[in-house]
Amino acid sequence: MYVICGIDEAGKGSVLGPMVVAGVSAHDMDEVALTGVADSKTISRKRRESLYSEITEKFVTATAIISAEEIDRLRAEISMNDIVARAHAEVICKLPCATAFVDACDVNAERYGRTVSRYAGGNYSIVSEHKADVRFPVVSAASVVAKVTRDRCIESLHEEFGNFGSGYPSDSVTIRFLETYIAESGHPPACARSSWETTRRIMSRLSQASLFDF
Repeated sequence: MYVICGIDEAGKGSVLGPMVVAGVSAHDMDEVALTGVADSKTISRKRRESLYSEITEKFVTATAIISAEEIDRLRAEISMNDIVARAHAEVICKLPCATAFVDACDVNAERYGRTVSRYAGGNYSIVSEHKADVRFPVVSAASVVAKVTRDRCIESLHEEFGNFGSGYPSDSVTIRFLETYIAESGHPPACARSSWETTRRIMSRLSQASLFDF
């Protein structure tokens, strides 16, 4: 019987590409720890891929992929924290578990747990903590699944749009791609989050530059 699950996401702050939420169900923490799993941000891509295969073979997993377009649509209605909490709850409901460990996306971890519980229908015990992906192996496993799944999504988008880097605002390749695309087409690419401040700032700057051309 699967008793616990861990939930984490990748791509929450990216300006290009989707956010991926992943969950992993297990009997207990110890069996997940035996995989040697760690927070996906601290291990190499090759190691993540290897762990991904092991995790998906040994445990029940589930994912939710929220596109840039859907994030823009939802942000007109609810906060980003609520979008993440709703996606966390969606994945929890796909998994066999009684207790869900989630990486809190709110400065108030307890409040975030209540939000996830509300979206999940109150049918689960929610343990919401900051840095849960470091503290709990089952959340570390979910972190790996989320990151690998998002990496594969980004690779597919690169085939469609060209190499735009990681998709994060801190990536100079991403910013150059976004600036060039908007300058040439007059609008952001379909893989961009138009509601993001990064996109709005580039649009505004290029729009003002165009006015000065006249």
